[in-house]
Amino acid sequence: MGLIRIGAVAAHFGRDLDFDLQRIGTLIEHARRSGVSLLVLPDAALGGYLADLRHPDPDALPPALDADGPEVAKVAAMAAEMVVCLGFCEAGGDRRYNSAVCVTGDGVLGRHRKVHQPVGESAAYAPGERFAAFETPVGRVGMLIDYDKTFPEAARSLAVDGAEVLACLSAWPTSITNRAPRMAQDRQSRLFDLYDQARAAENQVVLASSNQTGAMGGMRFLGQAKVVGPGGDVLARTWAKAGLAVAELDVQAEIATARRVLKHLDERKPEVYRA
Repeated sequence: MGLIRIGAVAAHFGRDLDFDLQRIGTLIEHARRSGVSLLVLPDAALGGYLADLRHPDPDALPPALDADGPEVAKVAAMAAEMVVCLGFCEAGGDRRYNSAVCVTGDGVLGRHRKVHQPVGESAAYAPGERFAAFETPVGRVGMLIDYDKTFPEAARSLAVDGAEVLACLSAWPTSITNRAPRMAQDRQSRLFDLYDQARAAENQVVLASSNQTGAMGGMRFLGQAKVVGPGGDVLARTWAKAGLAVAELDVQAEIATARRVLKHLDERKPEVYRA
């Protein structure tokens, strides 16, 4: 593929779908002016996230949308030649899923339903059941949502499936049980960065991490969007405020360099690992 620019977004999205679509359009145009080929928007970019993670109000949930519906189609049309990943609440029969899609102007390239759920989220969403990478114009991509990246097996399964870039879409809040007076001191702030860098380094892949900012009900989101190289080094980042982190790199060349001597995927010993 050669050099491409990858962008990860930190921004706030709420229940107003028209406002969300307008903001997404603005971010896509901003990214386009910056030469971005792959843009990763946050989880719940269409409709916002839960306002209370411990006890979600069933009457105040995000709007449930169809992955093939008009809202996603509008984002695909705005994306045009760009590859864009975004999150939303997906309608699935009588269930809801915390989902992500990856689109271009040609339509949906990949889908993911969040598998791992923190306490409380299961009251609002059903869990997904698989991790799968998929082909895009910028290489093979795999998606994780929020808590998925806490589990090494999730990212590893995508890397084994050939993912070169992990798109991690989040609505990741500060600590709910022990919030620090300053966001930079919050334990979730540290863990969010730690997981991003560890998942990239242990799999020797590129990782683009987006996140919500601002607040929704009692939730205060961290921001901290970033692009991480296959050695675990942060190539570009935002902080707590809204912004766009952009890094230019040759994904395949960077991965090849990282795996030149130590190739983690080939050096695994699955036969000795315990379930």
